[in-house]
Parts: sequence; structure tokens; C-alpha cells
Amino acid sequence: MNFELSKSQKKIARQIIEMGLQREYENGIAKIDDVIEIWKSGKLDNKNAYLEMYRKLIQHDKHIARRYNGMTGSKYLLIIIGQLADEVIAFDEIEEFDDEVKEVINKWMDIMK
Repeated sequence: MNFELSKSQKKIARQIIEMGLQREYENGIAKIDDVIEIWKSGKLDNKNAYLEMYRKLIQHDKHIARRYNGMTGSKYLLIIIGQLADEVIAFDEIEEFDDEVKEVINKWMDIMK
């Protein structure tokens, strides 16, 4: 992707990315909570529940690291496209972008389908 965001569009992108990142953390917590609920029901013993929570947390943390580590302005749109593809954010949440940016995002989303 060879498209450079303006300074004002980068500011909007950072806000959207942060909102999505907060949801990514929430999704990770929900995965662990699911394991805790299974443990509470007695279907998992303490050791297996612990190991499963750890496995899910590490797996989710790797996903977050792949997407967000080394985040620079040149990667903002790719991160947002990934967030949209994973339904971490919705299309109505990118409305603040100008039309040109939304058009680039929509073209990439079409390619990914």
C-alpha cells in the first residue's frame, strides 16, 4: 500500500487504532473469562484451566504484537484495514476520514474479500 496520510488524517487514524486496540484487549480478557467459566462449572481442573488461560493469553498477545508493534504512520491504514477485517472496528467508525482515505480503505477491503 503506497498511500500517505496527512497529519490530520494520522491523528484520526491513531484515535481509531487506539479504540480498536482497547477492544482487542477486551477480546483477550473475554477469551480468558470463557475458560474461567468452564473451570467454575467443574469441567476443568485447576492445572488445565491455568494452562488453557495461559495459552489463550499468549496466543492473543502474539496477535496484538503482530498487528501493533512497530506501529508507524506508514502502517496506520494497514492496521485499520486489519481491524475492520476482524470486525474489531466498524465502518461507521472511520467516517471522520476524508473521502479519499475512505476510498483507499474500501478498495483494500474489496481486495481482501
